[in-house]
Amino acid sequence: MTQRNLKVLIGLLLASAPVASAQTLLDTSAAVSVQNTLNGVGTPNYDACKLAPQYCVGGQAPAQSTASQAAGTPPQAAATTPTPAAAPTPQGAPLPPPAPLTEAQLATLGQAQRALGGGQLAQARTLFERLIAQNYRQAEPHFGLGLTLLSQKDLKGAIFEFTQLTALAPERPEGPYNLGVIATREGRYGEALQLYTQAAALAAGKANAATQRQILEALAAEQVRARDFAGLTNTLTSITALDPNDVDAQFRLAQAQVLAGQGALALPGTYAVLERQPGRVDAALLLADIYVGQNLPDRAIRELDAAAGRVANGSDRATLLIRKANIQAATGDSRTAVFTAQEATREDTRSASAFVRLAELRLVRQDRAGALSAYQKAVQLAPQNAAYRLALATLRLAVGQVADAGRDAAELVRLKPEPPLLAQAQLVQGIAAFRQGQYAQARTALRASAQGTPTADAYLWLGLSAYAMKDYAGAAGALTTSVKLNPTPTARQNLAAALLATTRYAEAEAILRGLVTDDPKNADAWYLLGLAQRSQAREADARVSLKTAADLGNAAARTALK
Repeated sequence: MTQRNLKVLIGLLLASAPVASAQTLLDTSAAVSVQNTLNGVGTPNYDACKLAPQYCVGGQAPAQSTASQAAGTPPQAAATTPTPAAAPTPQGAPLPPPAPLTEAQLATLGQAQRALGGGQLAQARTLFERLIAQNYRQAEPHFGLGLTLLSQKDLKGAIFEFTQLTALAPERPEGPYNLGVIATREGRYGEALQLYTQAAALAAGKANAATQRQILEALAAEQVRARDFAGLTNTLTSITALDPNDVDAQFRLAQAQVLAGQGALALPGTYAVLERQPGRVDAALLLADIYVGQNLPDRAIRELDAAAGRVANGSDRATLLIRKANIQAATGDSRTAVFTAQEATREDTRSASAFVRLAELRLVRQDRAGALSAYQKAVQLAPQNAAYRLALATLRLAVGQVADAGRDAAELVRLKPEPPLLAQAQLVQGIAAFRQGQYAQARTALRASAQGTPTADAYLWLGLSAYAMKDYAGAAGALTTSVKLNPTPTARQNLAAALLATTRYAEAEAILRGLVTDDPKNADAWYLLGLAQRSQAREADARVSLKTAADLGNAAARTALK
């Protein structure tokens, strides 16, 4: 797998965090599955009425009037006398088993659960609190109150009740699971990971398959966030064991193995996915990445060719061809890569991204005209894509289409892209204006670019614009900042010129001496050094510097020696 593809795969894994429905046995609002990272396969859709029938009326899950809530345990857990493990006293001495719920208390518990399921949260809270006061060591009222408080967004109160549940019934996964949900909501991701791990261990082999999977999906989401791909591999292995027919889970497992550095081990699972779903583009791309990671690019290309023959539409074939072109380019065969990318644009004539990749590959081949044509097509297909338009404007500036570059950049500014892209667009706009002699417009655009994203280039061109407007002090200030950000010879030399214009001769001389030391053949720097020395009435030194510049071909230096 190339570094670029690895970053994309990780990024998509980290971004795949949709909010799930919470009408299940446990709160799933933060228990997000690790989705298919390439085509966005969604999380499993659990049936609330199967998992928590006590909260369903007439076979329908209740409408939620509050934030996502965690549902309760199956009804038989509430209808029978629970026998949780005894919680230790603060001094460590074991407590006696809790007293069984009386018939009246069981009736109150059922009433409280129905109130919670119906969204009558205030009533549910009152009833659960009454039961806790009557029989504190019974775990079920603490669980119900925790769910109620969680639904009311009283996270502090919910944490307390779920902690009590964990102490009173340490064998139940609901306590650590819902504490994990709250930890995720509050951004305590490391703690959430530990709690989901604990819940998964408690549920393994004891809870039903749907509940186990729900907990494992929450654990997987946190492992993705933590980039614990070895742990994620183990979790997804457990998920596939629960449902061997879930092809998406098998694919996610293969992805996790690749990210964990176990590419070869992911091959059987990836081939199994393709055997059951031959047209899956994401699996074919993953397979190619695995072979690239094994330093077998030719094998990767053959697998992509085989996949291209199995897919049903041009868009999918174009995706496979672009990956093939990337592999060819990475192996140094940029010529063939260009032909492959061209084939991709023929397969999907509406794919702006394919035309952009073609443009990039043509630039590698120094084919600026061809790249320009491809970028123009991409912008035509996706006129609102700021990155594509910026690439077009930048290339136009490079090939001398200055006016067109300025218009493209101005249009991009009107699109109001994200700050980094906006700053780059303003930079291109400013350079284009400068090259057309529109120095005031250039300075306005370049100042905005520098304020948005301070870069050495923005301050360099801002300094040049100020110099052209004879604002030498402003030029010196901008060029000083440019040198601080990136002390290139160009920036240092222009700063020296601005310092000369502001009669800061000694400062200019110091910069110029550094330049001619770094590059003794820099004729322009020798010339400016001679001027700085002459301005300080050191004619002998000045003539030596000017003669050196003249010998290197600087015409102005020859004139200055006369």
